[in-house]
Order: sequence, then C-alpha cells, then structure tokens
Amino acid sequence: MLRALLLLLFWGVAAVPVALVGFPWTLLTRNIDFLYWLSTGLGFAGVRLAGVRVEIVGRDRLDPRRTYVFMCNHVSNIDPPIVVPLIPRRTSVLVKKELFRVPLLAQAMRLANLVPVDRLNREAAVASVRAAVEVVRAGINMTIFPEGTRSRDGRLLPFEKGPFYLASEGGVPIVPMTLIGTHELWPKGKFALRPGTATLVFHDPIDPAQFSDREQLIAAVREKIRSALPSQYQ
Repeated sequence: MLRALLLLLFWGVAAVPVALVGFPWTLLTRNIDFLYWLSTGLGFAGVRLAGVRVEIVGRDRLDPRRTYVFMCNHVSNIDPPIVVPLIPRRTSVLVKKELFRVPLLAQAMRLANLVPVDRLNREAAVASVRAAVEVVRAGINMTIFPEGTRSRDGRLLPFEKGPFYLASEGGVPIVPMTLIGTHELWPKGKFALRPGTATLVFHDPIDPAQFSDREQLIAAVREKIRSALPSQYQ
C-alpha cells in the first residue's frame, strides 16, 4: 500500500511543473510536443520509482516513420503509464469526455489530438471512432486497450469492435502488444503495489487489408496478444 501511495504522491507533485510550465508553453507555442514528453516521461518515472522495472521486446520490428494503431491487453492502473511512453513517436488515446470540460486541459488535449469518448452513448461512441480515423489519417499513432476495461483475473476479455473499424478505415497496420506482469504487481481491485518486472512485447504489425472480414482481424490480433501471455492467463 505504501508504494501505491508514494506513486500517487509523486504523480501529484509532478503535476505541478506540468501545470506551471508545460501548459503555458503549449498554449503559447501551440505545439504539444514538450507537454507530451514531459507528462508521459513523468508518468513512466513514477512507475520506475515505485519499483517497477520494464523490459521491452520486439520494438525493433516497427518502422518508426509509419503510423500504427497499437492494441494492448489491460489488467492494471499502471498499464497506460508504462505503454504510452514506450510507443515510438507521439500517440493519441481515447479519453473520457468529461475531461474535455476542464478548460486548459481540454485545449491541451485537443492540441494533442486526443479523442473524447462516451461509451454509454452509442452515437457518441461511433463519432469518437470516426474522429480517431481522422487522427491516424493525419499520421498520428493511436493506442487502444481493445477490452475497454481492466481484466480482474489477468485473462483477456472480449474485444470491442470499434478499434478495428478505426484501423481498417484509417488504412494503417495494427501492432498487437502483450503486457506481462502488471497483474501480479497491481491487480484490479487491490491497492497494494508490489515491486517487480513488467514486460511489454511488440508483435509484428498486422495489415487489416489482408482479412476478408472484421471478425477474422479481431481473432488474429487477439491470438497475437494471447500467445505471449503466461499459460495461466491463456
């Protein structure tokens, strides 16, 4: 429990330079890069200070000049601050629409091409996917947890279909990723954060155009992610 409290405290303190330096600079220059790397770097630093070591496998398979939709399994609150900073180049993500009601934060998120999402409203969710298509067409990566929520037991949950429509319509490859170890370090429903090692595996990109229907594409991505999980979670 102490490690989790220290992590949250670090993130709270780290928010000060982000707010005092990152936001004004971004709004003045209209360039999101400094704020993006500052916030994701501090997020990752907090995880490392909490005693979590991260190993990376297969990132050299990717062409850093290309645009991808990254899809990863999701079991812990520390998954996003591990995954997002390790994506080559800047990535967009889906964000709860309520955060776009905060004035300065909303401006920064729009500059970062983040996409608001309301999963309780089908029409709004469809609009979010269409907005995400425009983001990847503009050459910005998108990172998504296709299960839509954290798995409580470490096994893969059913995948939502929207992210796969996004990849197909955007005309970009999907990079399946498997995050291993975070379920043991900080599982859903627990507050105790343990030190240890997490491993992020980047699989070979998958071209949606090679599949005749979306169900086959979903199955292929799911199998790639599942294949690197420990046997007890497969």
